[in-house]
Amino acid sequence: MLENYLPILVFIGIGIVFGVMPIMAGAILAPHKPNKEKLSPYECGFEAFEDSRARFDIRYYLVAILFILFDLEIAFMFPWAVVLDELGWYGFFAMSMFLGILVIGFIYEWKKGALEWE
Repeated sequence: MLENYLPILVFIGIGIVFGVMPIMAGAILAPHKPNKEKLSPYECGFEAFEDSRARFDIRYYLVAILFILFDLEIAFMFPWAVVLDELGWYGFFAMSMFLGILVIGFIYEWKKGALEWE
């Protein structure tokens, strides 16, 4: 039974070695010449003027949810469109229900003002 898992363990071991080896080689072989310019924070050419833990506007998260909604819709609609003939009416109504749920999410985003920009 365990001999069936040996190729998997060897593959995982080789993957770990090939993942760690470049990191170790870079740490050993890379030149270490730190200076003030290299160690300074870089963001658009000037020092940061706010705390990095500042709160984001809720619209940022609503736009992210909106992106996920449409991304999922497209990710499911392409394979569905390819096999629609084989699925028949059951597939059509299943996708209609799915799209209905996504439309409800879209209406929620619209009512919350995620599509309004200032």
